[in-house]
Amino acid sequence: MSSHGEPVRYFKEQFDDEEVLLVFRKHPIVMRKGLIFGSFALLVPMLYTLALTFIYANNPEKLPSLNFFYGSLLVGVILAVLAFLPFWISWYYSVYIVTNQRLIQITQKGMFHRSMVALGLNQIQMVNYEIGGFEQTVLGFGTIMIQTFVGSLTIHHVHHPGKTQKELLHILRDLGVDAAVSPMENSDNLSAATEE
Repeated sequence: MSSHGEPVRYFKEQFDDEEVLLVFRKHPIVMRKGLIFGSFALLVPMLYTLALTFIYANNPEKLPSLNFFYGSLLVGVILAVLAFLPFWISWYYSVYIVTNQRLIQITQKGMFHRSMVALGLNQIQMVNYEIGGFEQTVLGFGTIMIQTFVGSLTIHHVHHPGKTQKELLHILRDLGVDAAVSPMENSDNLSAATEE
């Protein structure tokens, strides 16, 4: 509750009687392409300055000044931030929210595309995870597979998938949703848990 007695809203699509129990996002490794682009953008002005230095090495009057060097460094930093920013926005604003009623996937692509998928907790049948390969083991990310009555939801690049799976299973158990029974039984259990 907020100081004015109103429920705290964590996202704009949140229902009035909905309580946020868990929020998680993908591992920062999903921003690696942005890091590569940002690094390249940082290097371009510096390489240009270096090329001018070699070209005019025999003509000291035309050599780039120290101010030109600092200016190209500043331009490189600005370009790097602009190249990396869309990837960071996509990572930061793409979240998975577990409430006492549903699992919500909010996906942000770049700056202008946002989508939301909601899944009732009573539809969840199984929650599994997988860590495959050296990179995922060392960096601590993997895949969570959620089997539902209507299909499956696979979430790639989850940071600490084992911990996230355990937290999700605890939430389901506390709400009376058994991931080993039919969704119809889970629906009855979840209704009883939310009424209490």
